[in-house]
Amino acid sequence: MFTLIKKDGYARRGVFETVHGTIQSPFFMNVGTSAAIKGGISSIDLVDLKCQVELCNTYHLHLRPGDKIIRTMGGLHKFMNWKKPILTDSGGFQVFSLSKLRRIKEEGVYFQSHIDGKRIFMGPEESMQIQSNLASTIAMAFDECVENPSPFNYVKDSCARTTRWLHRCQEEMARLNAAEGTINPKQMLFGINQGGTFDELRVSHIKEIAQFGLDGYAIGGLAVGEPAEVMYHIIEQVEPFMPVNKPRYLMGVGTPQNIIEAVYRGVDMFDCVMPSRNARHGTVFTWNGILHITNEKHITDDRPIDPKCGCPTCRKFSRAYVRHLFKANEQLAGRLAVQHNLYFYNTLMEKIRDAIDENRFSAFRDEYSEKLATRI
Repeated sequence: MFTLIKKDGYARRGVFETVHGTIQSPFFMNVGTSAAIKGGISSIDLVDLKCQVELCNTYHLHLRPGDKIIRTMGGLHKFMNWKKPILTDSGGFQVFSLSKLRRIKEEGVYFQSHIDGKRIFMGPEESMQIQSNLASTIAMAFDECVENPSPFNYVKDSCARTTRWLHRCQEEMARLNAAEGTINPKQMLFGINQGGTFDELRVSHIKEIAQFGLDGYAIGGLAVGEPAEVMYHIIEQVEPFMPVNKPRYLMGVGTPQNIIEAVYRGVDMFDCVMPSRNARHGTVFTWNGILHITNEKHITDDRPIDPKCGCPTCRKFSRAYVRHLFKANEQLAGRLAVQHNLYFYNTLMEKIRDAIDENRFSAFRDEYSEKLATRI
């Protein structure tokens, strides 16, 4: 399903074939938590913004409107009118980050809904059943997310539990894919590497889960507050033991600089709410660095957000107008800024792929890694 076309150093260029279409890698997944991009961006808009894959959230969709309702509607693709691939996360991160009242047991996690306090149970089997109802292209295994830092022995026990849960996820997905009436019988399963910031645990865990023969592998539990250099170090420790012929996914990352640096270290897939979240607060990304569109200096600036950008916002509107919309609290402000940032991220991935194709990724990294992190 995944073909590694070429490498430029550790940077990888691949093609990922799925039941919902072909993905060119490396790629960024635009985050539609509740089957919609925040900022008034529809699935129809995403086509023009060059999105290849959308990411939706198992936890949130299970609570509202309910995965069984989405199944009745024909699955996520029909529900949101998106024909390209969708990845659903397992719900594990949200269970551990949003639900203050929770109890972790071997069978799974008991917690309370952050919406109405309703008591809910989710384990590996339940996560797979929800994701099967959603009928996403790629389902993520249910794992335990630990805080950084956490004690070594707790993280070690957590890794062992995550591995046991992965085995249960794999068995349940095989059952669901073979069941009569399953919407997407070719749903894929990715495992998640955990281990906190402990090299020994990260390496032993990736070696263990690599034996499962899954469709792809993710590095989880990073980009949660640790320094970027620590994250890069962990990627370097894990990368040699990740299967070469499977996609590699760094979860929840990140800034343009993070993405360039992670590609440089052998990662294929990314997702983050940052481009849409920052855009809704007036922070936009450009090829010269980070720009705050609400600054007073843009009050009569008739240039687009980025003269080098071909997004719908930059083709049609000025910085002065977008700034005015933010100051007037118009909803259109967020929409225009989110359009720009998502287009920027997807174009960044295009340029990364072109650079790898042409054996000039190191030069691309030298030119843009620091520049894109600069605040204008």
